[in-house]
Amino acid sequence: MDRLASFGSDPFKPPCRGCSTYLVEPFIKCAECGPPSFYLCLQCFTRGFEYKKHQSDHKYEIMQTSDFPVLEPGWTAQEEMALLEAVMDCGFGNWQDVAYQMRTKTKEECECHYMKHFINNPLFSSTLLSLRQMEDARTADSAIPFKPTDDPPRPTFDSVLSRDMAGYMPARADFMEEFDNYAEWDLKDIDFVDDDSDILHALKIAVVDIYHSRLKERQRRKKIIRDHGLINLRKFQILERRYPKEVQDLYEAMRRFARVVGPTEHDKFIESHALEFELRREIRRLQEYREAGIRSFCSAKVYERVKRVREEERRKRTMLCDAIQYIQDGRACRQWLHKQAAIDAGITPVVTTITTTGTGRRSAPPLNLTGLPGTEKLNEREKELCQVVRLVPGAYLEYKQALLNECRRQGGLRLAQARSLIKIDVNKTRKIYDFLIKEGYINKA
Repeated sequence: MDRLASFGSDPFKPPCRGCSTYLVEPFIKCAECGPPSFYLCLQCFTRGFEYKKHQSDHKYEIMQTSDFPVLEPGWTAQEEMALLEAVMDCGFGNWQDVAYQMRTKTKEECECHYMKHFINNPLFSSTLLSLRQMEDARTADSAIPFKPTDDPPRPTFDSVLSRDMAGYMPARADFMEEFDNYAEWDLKDIDFVDDDSDILHALKIAVVDIYHSRLKERQRRKKIIRDHGLINLRKFQILERRYPKEVQDLYEAMRRFARVVGPTEHDKFIESHALEFELRREIRRLQEYREAGIRSFCSAKVYERVKRVREEERRKRTMLCDAIQYIQDGRACRQWLHKQAAIDAGITPVVTTITTTGTGRRSAPPLNLTGLPGTEKLNEREKELCQVVRLVPGAYLEYKQALLNECRRQGGLRLAQARSLIKIDVNKTRKIYDFLIKEGYINKA
């Protein structure tokens, strides 16, 4: 290991003692200096470089980059790598096949060397123990989705359970599609060769560093998902619904900050705000009792019961007034029935106004865009157009894109061409066409 440390960042390319550059094969090793070993490149050797005890007339050996020993004098670096690869290919304990694959060592030498330097080495053992302790400490407070003794679910691809779990595969603790899923594509054609120029080598190293940063970001996101229990989003949403609406809105707004704190701290933060909301609501209720002159909880119960009866009577009077107002108009009566059905279902009714034209025909009320997909992509004028022509934002955006593409292809657009592209009411098509012309999105042919 001391030799590994003396070789700098690359253990298989020791530095030259003369010019401090990493050696390329062949290079010179002084046979009379060491330890540590004294290496020189061919240029420094031909100049007769001398340093401290090393003299230019010392005996020397010509070596390749993988011919020097690393852990034991009789084992070169190339043989160390071959041993590790053979154990990976043939399996631990299959020393006969390991020796056959290496061809330069017997099975007894392979077993003895591997057990001595890679299994029973106290330095490696302490390092592995410290790494295991660090991993246990890192995952001690983590939320593990499934215990090792459990049989985790194995949802089939594109099933309902697989979609609910965002493609997570519990048996592998991995996702079907990772974040930045094609990050490895940038590395598939990179190959480090000895004749690369310094600039090309630096560029390849930079690409590898960028790939490492992308892997770190992928691991960070997976850790956030695991720690906060976000694998099954539906269960997470069910847990959110236990809070009042005001706390749910706060939960939605503060979810983006969950990545900077742990799951326990984030839950404590939300719970403290939920408790604050409950306390504020209780204080308002007590203040209402005090304003009404109530000084005991028995009187408060009577007050709440009478208050509910009073609100029910007020709602019935409102319903009767609406019925009398709309009873003579069939369409208005249907709208009123829909409004009452929404009230009974606990949904806030949409208030619409009915205007009458000079010909006696009633115009349709404006379309309510609240909650419709694509509304956030529209500006105020486009929202007004969709409300007037009663067109949902998603359909309007699709029609708009089709007209823009055709206008860009033809260099202009006529109303007849717009009507052939959009198979809807011709009046709505004309309004959309005129609007796009007026706003400058398209040009007349």
